[in-house]
Amino acid sequence: MTAPRVRIAGLGAVLPPLIRTSDEIEQMVRAASPGVRIRAGTIAARTGILERRVAGEQVQCSDLAVEAARAALAESGLEVSDVDLLIFAAASQDLIEPATAHIVQQKLGTSAPVFDVKNACNSFLNGLQVADGLVRTGQSRCALVVTGEICSRAVRWQVRDADEFRQHFPGFTMGDAGAAAVLVPSENGRGIERLAFAARSEHWPLAMVRAGGSMFPRGDEYAYLSGDGPALKEAFVEHGPTMLHRLLADAGASVRDFDRILVHQVGVPYHRAMLDASGIPESRVEMHVELLGNLASASLPVAHSLARAAGRIRPGDRVLWLGMGSGISVGIAILDV
Repeated sequence: MTAPRVRIAGLGAVLPPLIRTSDEIEQMVRAASPGVRIRAGTIAARTGILERRVAGEQVQCSDLAVEAARAALAESGLEVSDVDLLIFAAASQDLIEPATAHIVQQKLGTSAPVFDVKNACNSFLNGLQVADGLVRTGQSRCALVVTGEICSRAVRWQVRDADEFRQHFPGFTMGDAGAAAVLVPSENGRGIERLAFAARSEHWPLAMVRAGGSMFPRGDEYAYLSGDGPALKEAFVEHGPTMLHRLLADAGASVRDFDRILVHQVGVPYHRAMLDASGIPESRVEMHVELLGNLASASLPVAHSLARAAGRIRPGDRVLWLGMGSGISVGIAILDV
């Protein structure tokens, strides 16, 4: 007997009010890096990103997650006392130890089993996957999945030369955001149709924040996002479409079966190359990276929330979430909303 579907009863998204433009980022790097020449407009020209949201200095990942959780619970009509599972799923975190989910719970006021899920920019999708399985099997009746991404704290402002600027360039694309989803059993058969993932893990060195693990336990120089952006793009364009179409074929679907398609976005050229390689109709895709930057794991739930608020996702639509995370991994969520 097939387990009943799970639905997202409430979805919350939070964008910090502070806006930082790409021109401002270049000015900050120049100020911190005397003698390093950065041509004006470089970041916008290479990425298509004009601005992004940045969390205030006193704001933590858990704070963005809690704000989004309150919005999701309000939409669902449920209370914090109804939550019997809380998962924090993000690339960012408040601390290495303990799980950030504990901090979210203390601030939110829930009283449930908690844990973290981490898989770079696919963390939220993987969090949904875990929660979906636990609700489907009756181990949870109301699961709350949250993310709080403050990747702006991993940006390296002081660079020694052009090579180091290129090495840390991925950090200049990042924006901050929070998101949350309340998962409960579906009463009408609609909801989460499928969650599935694939990986090509030989590409893990292409994007890293090295600090805090056994490889690099100490040292500020390891606390910044670094990597080979062009090589990461090539890896996704080469392997991403194959992984995507295999996952969709297993689900008996194709990219043309969806009313709206939400794609994790790290930059405009990167995004368009992935669409072209995958055959995804651009007319059905939500674009947000120009004004929000790369939101890491918050990218897809924020995009869904914005599209729904604008009336571009409506009840009855079939929606595809396409996630991409360094490592590399590809994930999909098929939703009957």
